[in-house]
Formats: sequence, C-alpha cells, structure tokens
Amino acid sequence: MSETRVHLSKTEPAAYQALDAFSKTVGQICAANGIDDRLKEIVMIHCSQLNGCAYCVRIHVDRAVAAGVDTDVLTQISTWRESGVFSDRERAALELAEAFTFISEDGVSDDVYDRVGSVFTEKEYAALSWACVSINAFNRIVIAGRYPVPPRASQEQV
Repeated sequence: MSETRVHLSKTEPAAYQALDAFSKTVGQICAANGIDDRLKEIVMIHCSQLNGCAYCVRIHVDRAVAAGVDTDVLTQISTWRESGVFSDRERAALELAEAFTFISEDGVSDDVYDRVGSVFTEKEYAALSWACVSINAFNRIVIAGRYPVPPRASQEQV
C-alpha cells in the first residue's frame, strides 16, 4: 500500500475534530453508563478487526492493555464464539459489535437485540451502540486514507 491518499484529518480538520469530540463524548457516555474501558476496548478492537483496520486495531490494543486486558483475551477476540475466555457481557458486546459493523446486511436483528438486551440495561446498550458507531466511523476514515502501520521500533529487523 504505497499509494498516497487524501488524509481526511489533515485536509478537513474541522470534521475530524468534530468526530474526535464525538468519540470523547461516547467515552464519557460509556463510563457514565457502566461500560468500563476493558469492555469498550474489546468492542473497539473487534469492530476494527472486522473492518480490516490495522491502524485502529493497534491503537485499541494499546488502550486495552492499559485497561488491563491480557494477551490471552486479546488473541481470542476474533474467535470469541469458540472461546471460553469471555464473560456473558463481553460476548453480548462482541455480538452487538458485529451487528453494527455489518449493519447493511441484517441491521440489528430482533434476535441480537433481544440477546444483547437481556444482558445490558438500556443505558449500557445505548453506550455500546454509540461506541460501535464511533469506531466504525474512524475505521472508514483510516481505511480510505490508508493510514500506515509501520513496525514498532523494537520490532524492526536489523
């Protein structure tokens, strides 16, 4: 991916700043409604994985580690349905993340809505939904702009 693309956050910074402010508001809504950083970051990672956004995966893995998510959980996110490491709340949040990320396929089906709604309060459901909306928006900006994800300095081969 050596092609240079328009960097939306630099070309039209006002729109990007508004999205960044929206994201901060979503973070506040999550915190106020009982969605801790651990759960929020697991959702952010999964949406970014599903969209193929390596840039956002890296950012949210770093934030997840800071929130106390361990390596075992991080490596299981993409296979959460087959894994036993996730709580009922985490499993419901991951299912909701998939519904929002692929919303054009089935919307949020009644089955998903009912399953997730049986685990989360209305406020928690709303907070997680806004988190999904936020990260999916960022994923689209980053993927369209082909933001680079170079190796970290400690990982570079000499």
